[in-house]
Amino acid sequence: MAKLILNVFVSLDGVMQAPGGTAEDTSGGFGYGGWQVPFFADEEMGTFITEVFDRSGAYLFGRRTYEIFAGYWPRVTDPEDPIAARLNTLPKYVVSTTLTEPEWENTTVISHDVPAEVARLKERTAEGELQIHGSGTLAQSLMAHDLVDEMNLLVHPVYLGGGRRLFAEGGQPTAFELTAARTTGSGIAIHTYRPAGPARFGDFDPPGV
Repeated sequence: MAKLILNVFVSLDGVMQAPGGTAEDTSGGFGYGGWQVPFFADEEMGTFITEVFDRSGAYLFGRRTYEIFAGYWPRVTDPEDPIAARLNTLPKYVVSTTLTEPEWENTTVISHDVPAEVARLKERTAEGELQIHGSGTLAQSLMAHDLVDEMNLLVHPVYLGGGRRLFAEGGQPTAFELTAARTTGSGIAIHTYRPAGPARFGDFDPPGV
């Protein structure tokens, strides 16, 4: 059975909305799209991303992220490109109730009973990871159903002050185990976390007790 791995670019204040372009996602009046672009030349981040895609066996997307990827990666036809070569050939699954005829090759639409379908996908993916890239609404839903096995958070040194966050208000308090960490030359902190059960709480004993 494959692990479900979430990969997300986030700002220092946890915003994940529209990292790749000014018009990528302006919902909610978000006006800071493209905040990840100034870090694009970071070779160490590029190395990490390549490592991630090298481990992939299939991909799972929300509708918005799928459309962004489908509008870009099929145009990258270099067979030596380590990301395009896998994205364009491996199975892709998109969660949507409105998309019926996806044009990107090897795409399957999941339109109902999403948690159960994703659980079955994990069982059916025989080799590599089942990966989510971005797809915030879908990621939040799958985390709420304990379906995400691991997450890679690429924390960029920029504060935005608004926008859609990965961890929304009202989620289930959860503990995580840090399993790997590295920092790139441009200051991106890459942390890999694994869910470790419910969050725990307590009080410090008063001095002298």
